[in-house]
Amino acid sequence: MYKIGELAALAGVSTDTVRYYEKQEMMAAGLRTTSGYRQYDENDLQRLRFIRYAKSTGFTLEAIKELLSIRVDPIHHTCQESKSIVDERLAEVELKLQELTRMRESLKRLSAACCGSAHTSESCSILEALEDGAGKVI
Repeated sequence: MYKIGELAALAGVSTDTVRYYEKQEMMAAGLRTTSGYRQYDENDLQRLRFIRYAKSTGFTLEAIKELLSIRVDPIHHTCQESKSIVDERLAEVELKLQELTRMRESLKRLSAACCGSAHTSESCSILEALEDGAGKVI
């Protein structure tokens, strides 16, 4: 059995994070000792690590809740449900990567257009390009 601080340390999160996940009903509140301390077991540690890893891969708390419900009741769920959640997140990441790639290319063009000299910015090509492109931004 672990106290909340021990559990949090083993999972690499703060005690506030553990409490937050309890409030979000992603974890059951630890059993209380007679002195009022919360106690957690290996299942709680595994669940907290599951949440932490899922969060690190970019899943929303809602998606993590869905994945947890599938994990808790695997007989009434299919791998297809889990895959669907993962594929949805993957599609979001792919779109974000496309957006970041466009941003990187635009920034490269802006940087390449600038001489980078110490003259005044009255005729700065970066500022001019941003001003010209301002009307094009959707």
